[in-house]
Amino acid sequence: MLKVGLTGGIGSGKSTVARMFKERSIPVIDADVISREVLNIYPELLSEIKQEFGIEFFDGDGKLLRRKLGDYVFASYARRKKLEEIIMPYIKKDIFKHIKLYEDLKENICVLDAPILIETGINNDMDLNILAWVDRETQIKRVMERDKMNLQQVINRINAQMPLEEKKKYVDVIIDTSVSIDYTESQVEKLLTSINIL
Repeated sequence: MLKVGLTGGIGSGKSTVARMFKERSIPVIDADVISREVLNIYPELLSEIKQEFGIEFFDGDGKLLRRKLGDYVFASYARRKKLEEIIMPYIKKDIFKHIKLYEDLKENICVLDAPILIETGINNDMDLNILAWVDRETQIKRVMERDKMNLQQVINRINAQMPLEEKKKYVDVIIDTSVSIDYTESQVEKLLTSINIL
């Protein structure tokens, strides 16, 4: 099975590219969904987060206030690294469980959609790595509109991630999402044809 890593930054069009794979019946593992699921699967994770960051990031029912915690950790490199250290082993474990499942189902290809594919080193376990790329100005505009965030919140989140220009060095294919949906789609088609999937 061809294991494909798909990465990008916030607002880079990664989810749009992932959707295009799904529309072609290609299995996509969403690392963001897994990162939310692990909080339900492993209750000890919530205890670790509470212990490290405090009870103020939880509501009265003990549910994690994700946006509040996000704003807090994305404002500081040290806090973000701490949260990653707590949560990442659980996410990795579940990602590889999903990959194994698709291998057992004898799929030809499986795509892992992961924002921090490179930072976690998971890109080294993939056969092919793709970057959904966009220019910074478009990226900022997209996130402000989509997530109703102010400029500083968006900049904090973009700066918390490895720059897209840096990510280019680690991937095999770059899909430019800054032009139009049709142009993005044509690049996906071209890629799948080149690896004999279409």
